[in-house]
Amino acid sequence: MATTEAGGGTLRITGAHVHFDKTKALDGVDLAVGDGEMVVLLGPSGCGKTTLLRAAAGLQPLNAGRIELDGRDLTGQRPDQRGIGLMFQDEVLFPHFDVEGNVAFGLRMAKVPLAERRRRVAEVLALVGLSGFEGRDVATLSGGEAQRVSLARALAPEPRVLLLDEPFGSLDRLLRERLIDELRPVLDQVGVTAVHVTHDHHEAFALADRIAVMATGRLLRIGTPEEVWTDPRTAQVARFLGHTNVFDAEVPPVLAGAARRESGFVLRADRVEVGDTGGGRGSGAGSSGQSGGEAQDGGVVQLGAVVMRRRFRGDRYELRLEADVGEATTTLDAITPHGPAVGANVTLRIGPNAVIPVEG
Repeated sequence: MATTEAGGGTLRITGAHVHFDKTKALDGVDLAVGDGEMVVLLGPSGCGKTTLLRAAAGLQPLNAGRIELDGRDLTGQRPDQRGIGLMFQDEVLFPHFDVEGNVAFGLRMAKVPLAERRRRVAEVLALVGLSGFEGRDVATLSGGEAQRVSLARALAPEPRVLLLDEPFGSLDRLLRERLIDELRPVLDQVGVTAVHVTHDHHEAFALADRIAVMATGRLLRIGTPEEVWTDPRTAQVARFLGHTNVFDAEVPPVLAGAARRESGFVLRADRVEVGDTGGGRGSGAGSSGQSGGEAQDGGVVQLGAVVMRRRFRGDRYELRLEADVGEATTTLDAITPHGPAVGANVTLRIGPNAVIPVEG
């Protein structure tokens, strides 16, 4: 595989504000991305992710704030002067150019000599697994090949930072998973710093050194995938990361007993233990036999529940359960290696290690 001499840069965004009429697309965003690091911006559509990328690339002016690359203020610099590459969701290849012409576009604009352009095109095509594609008509490329050409074109000018705006969003799931697996080794080999935008938390966890969760123009949480998953800090972030057992308002008293707290919390679905047999609805197996369950030694709570839905995921089952909590019932999700049938009575054991405290 080809090698390159490119490296990453340190991108720093400070106090970034962008307003569209009365809408705050960016509301005081601070983000630092280290040399060679990949940060994934994760959030729903319209949260400001793409606006932040466009501002960093020089395509969207800031109303306030500062953007620096290796300590150099980029304010007022044209996109082609910034040392920042951009890859979009749609490959946007030029139909009147072949693969070589597309990949060499930025080099040609920079007036790189022909021999050097051809050497660099061959190098980056080899890097993305498309050696020998120089003369191919882009209309004959598959979706995955077109995205690889788009990546090669973004890497050809040897940017210090690469911005990726949902580059796999239009691809089918299997191709998307394959390209996700291929992207990170390519970027690691080049050493480029990267900011990747997605609304898919599975994609974020697969790619990121750190994840930055955004909503309504603000960064709500940033950390390694492990840090943000195990400590999302707010119910909003927890829900967006994929946690489903989120209690941020009325907490059933018996579950509050497991959590040993009165404020909001998340019950990790992968740590809700599901017994193959149990007391079933209304017969929670607390130590005193009280209906609805109660806290045991060590803060463990035991509840009767009924399986309402079961999904087989190959290596696990995802269960939707209706559990007794005192005089009422509540819906809980659990992830288990075994799958009791829909309608089965089971016993749930919930210990303190399943609890993540969050703010409402």
